[in-house]
Amino acid sequence: MITSRSLLLAIASVCLALIGVALYLQHVQNLLPCPLCVIQRYLFLAIALCCAVGAYGGKPRIGAGLGLLGALGGLGVVGKHLWVLAHPGLSCGIDPMETMLNKIPTATMMPWLFQADGLCEDARDTLLGLSIPQWSAVWFVLLAVSLAYLLFRRRA
Repeated sequence: MITSRSLLLAIASVCLALIGVALYLQHVQNLLPCPLCVIQRYLFLAIALCCAVGAYGGKPRIGAGLGLLGALGGLGVVGKHLWVLAHPGLSCGIDPMETMLNKIPTATMMPWLFQADGLCEDARDTLLGLSIPQWSAVWFVLLAVSLAYLLFRRRA
């Protein structure tokens, strides 16, 4: 049986790998992240942090519960992103959300990771038949299911 600690560490590793993919797409493929993409990055990092703290802090259920909240929040954000893509002409583009996100200390200290420069409606490029927001939705669902399993299974 998979231990809670190993599952939490695997989830944290997946989240960090997804951030790595996002950085590759941004810096090598020149796909600029929009505000909703940046919020999803924050949520993937929050899930990774919660899982790592839960694994090493001896409180796997708390880590899984907080990670699950992050995954559900990510589903909400990616749902909004997919809605924007489904309704051309509507964009989260250059708006107060982008300005606010770009003024957060993490964005000013690490613009290479958290600077929102793109438009949400530009995320139409596909990878293996799915757009980047669709892939993000797939991963948030997989993470949420894994964390819910870990949270609600009998053995901790």
